[in-house]
Amino acid sequence: MKRLAITAISLLALAACGGGQESSSFDAVEPALAPPPVSQGFAESKRGAPAPLQADLLESEPANPSDPISTDEQYIAYSYNRGLRLPQEQVGTTLDAHLQSCLAAGPATCIVVNSNIYKPSDDYTNGNLSLRATPEWTETFLAGLKSDAESAGGDIISQGQRAEDLTRAIIDTDERLKAQITLQTRLRTLLETRDGALGDILATERELARVTGQIESIRSNLKAMRLRVSMSSIDISYETKRSITDTGRSNPLARAFGDFFHNLSSAFAAVINAFAFGLPWLFLIGVMIFIWLRAIWPWVKRRRKAD
Repeated sequence: MKRLAITAISLLALAACGGGQESSSFDAVEPALAPPPVSQGFAESKRGAPAPLQADLLESEPANPSDPISTDEQYIAYSYNRGLRLPQEQVGTTLDAHLQSCLAAGPATCIVVNSNIYKPSDDYTNGNLSLRATPEWTETFLAGLKSDAESAGGDIISQGQRAEDLTRAIIDTDERLKAQITLQTRLRTLLETRDGALGDILATERELARVTGQIESIRSNLKAMRLRVSMSSIDISYETKRSITDTGRSNPLARAFGDFFHNLSSAFAAVINAFAFGLPWLFLIGVMIFIWLRAIWPWVKRRRKAD
C-alpha cells in the first residue's frame, strides 16, 4: 500500500508538471499569432464587414496649450500704423512717393497690399496705404516718415505699434503637419503592401485623401503665419491739413457763410410747406367751430333754461 501511494503521488506530480509545460508553451506562441498593429483598422467583425479605420491612433497627441514652449526662437508678427496730416496738394504726392519707394524695393522686400486716395471736394483730399515689408526695410521707412511729412509742410498726428506672438501657434501647427505627413506615409505604404477586400482598400484611399487635404490646409496656414512674421504690416493714413483761415468748403465757418442764403431760403420753404399741409386742417377746424357756435351751443343753452 505504501508503494502504491508513493507511485500515485509521483504520477500526479508528473501530470502537473506536464500540464504546466503545455500551458507555458501556449503562452509563448500566442504573441506571434497576434496581428500587427497597423492592421487594426482592417480587422473584420464577426459578421465579416470591415471595421472602420482607426486613423486617429496613428496621429500624435496635440500639445497642451498650458505647457511651456521649449524653443529659443520666438515668432513675433509686428504691425505699425501712422497718420500724416499734410497740405491738400501734398497728400497725393506724398502717398505716391511712398508707393513708388515700396515698388522700387521689389516684392521680396516690400509688397503693396492696398492703396486708395479720395477727393470729396476741391480743397480736401485723403488716402491710405497698406504695405508688407521686411523688418529692415520697415525700420528704415518708418524712420524717414517724419522728415517726409515735415518736408511736405505737414506732420505726423498719430502712430502706433502692435506685436503678436505666434510662437506657440507656429510650433503647434508644425507638429500637426509632421504628424499628418507620418500618417500619410503609413497609409501609402499600407496601400502598396497589403492585399485586402475592396471595402478595405476604398476606406484606406478615402482616409489618405482626407489626410492629404489636411496637410495642404495646414501648410497654407503655416505659410501665412510665417509670412506675417517675416514681413511686418504698415498702415499709413493721409489727410488734408486745414486751418481757420481757409476759405474753401472744408472750413466750417466759410461753409456756414456760403450756405447762409441757401439755409434761409430752406427755412422759408419749410414754413410754406408746413402752412400748405396745415391749411386744410385749419379750414376743417373753423367749420366745426362755426357749427358749434351757430347750431349746437344755442340748442344746449335752450335746454338748460327749459330744465
